Amino acid sequence: MAVTQQLARISVEYLADCRQSASESPDGDPHWDPQPADVLDLDWAPILLERACELAGLDDVHLNALRQATDGDSAIDLGFLNRHPHAIGPFGPAPTALSAAQAAHVCELLVHMNMPAILAALPADHTQAASLIGYGADKIAGDPRRYLLKHFNALREFYLGASQRHLLIVIWWD
Repeated sequence: MAVTQQLARISVEYLADCRQSASESPDGDPHWDPQPADVLDLDWAPILLERACELAGLDDVHLNALRQATDGDSAIDLGFLNRHPHAIGPFGPAPTALSAAQAAHVCELLVHMNMPAILAALPADHTQAASLIGYGADKIAGDPRRYLLKHFNALREFYLGASQRHLLIVIWWD
């Protein structure tokens, strides 16, 4: 099974409940189980999206927002989600999160990104576009632009939902 990037939209209260469960459980089980509708699997799209945006010359403000959307921030302590045997992301870096305010800010910037225009800067030939992007884009079946647009739209919609509901975002690789 491939390791892919996962995101979850959760409330501060849910995070606090998980933290409390982990501290009270003899084996540190946080009972982490976000609602399926509030979980997004971004596959391997984050690095490919970032690279496509770099190639298109996206400005630093929006490029940093994209990075923050997929990298998170280490300010929120999620160590309790990263403990064996209940680690949510045992194959990647430690889970990170964005507060509801950070998620809303990132959402605002993602909403204003014109991803079709960014992807139009790539070569029209699928093989050439994938070669230019690198990072395994050549393994994508079909048009890498379609793959990236699908995942970017999912990411933007996910953040829009978090922003509208004042939820924070937890990010990990699983």
